[in-house]
Amino acid sequence: MKDYYAPPRPRAEQGLFSLSELTDAEVASLTARSVELFHDPRAHERPLESSAVGVLFTKTSTRTRTAFTVGAIRLGGTPIAYGPHDLQLNTGESVHDTGRVLGSMLDLLAARTAAPVEEMKDLSRYGGIPVVNAMSTQEHPTQGLCDLATLLLAHGDLRGVKVLYVGEGNNTAVALAHALATVPGTHLVCATPRGYEVPESELKAAAARAAAVGAVIEQVDDPALAPPDIDIVYTTRWQTTGTSKPDPNWRETFRPFHVDDVLMRRFPQASFLHDLPAHRGDEVSGSVLDGPRSLAWTQAAMKLPSAMAVLEWAIGLTA
Repeated sequence: MKDYYAPPRPRAEQGLFSLSELTDAEVASLTARSVELFHDPRAHERPLESSAVGVLFTKTSTRTRTAFTVGAIRLGGTPIAYGPHDLQLNTGESVHDTGRVLGSMLDLLAARTAAPVEEMKDLSRYGGIPVVNAMSTQEHPTQGLCDLATLLLAHGDLRGVKVLYVGEGNNTAVALAHALATVPGTHLVCATPRGYEVPESELKAAAARAAAVGAVIEQVDDPALAPPDIDIVYTTRWQTTGTSKPDPNWRETFRPFHVDDVLMRRFPQASFLHDLPAHRGDEVSGSVLDGPRSLAWTQAAMKLPSAMAVLEWAIGLTA
């Protein structure tokens, strides 16, 4: 007779860990589904009915945590919230053992941690459940999907869109690069301060994938080097969640990357994106963030339908 309590063998991980691991068709489908749910939040058949959805956030979050919690409820599931001090990981329990336990009770897990994404993959492998990367040190893939959905909502067609990303080459920039690399004809220019670039391995991977669909991903060290026909100017806050900068004078390094009306006048047709939270006066002026060309608040609202689209897709992996 099989021992019910025998630890399960690790399985292949399943879920969303990086947009680089999804097919072009999956990215396009999740983007379109996000827009559909934005227009009609009830356009589903409660696919998470009777499902328990873990929502593990060891780092601060307003939009993403709320989106996954509310999204699970809207789709018929029951969210189980874990904060930074709730799990026995804090007392030395291994990730493998934690995964086994969570997998015996949960159907799905959305997680934001300070650990590398490999830890999330281990939770999936040993728990045997899909895990959604709700932000890791390397990438914020659900933000990338939200960004694509916001652009699709605003433009109606993503093909050929030109984006200028201004600021630190952080996990949001990585997700944006991997997202746009799946869309034919797009052009992403990442204007980043020297020493704060998008990691070379991520940039090369995104650029190679982009080339296959006639898109361009590149990096410069001055926003003035961007072409004049930019459709979107995108920035994030300079101080990434849970990180600090070793250079005490880093603000002076970042000052030329401030997005204000002067910069926006160089791109008269461009809209503005910001993944929030924003620090007015640092990465962006209040007149831009709250101005008529800002899509930042639509982008924030898109977090919920894009989280719903991801949850719906992820629970389908277990079907």
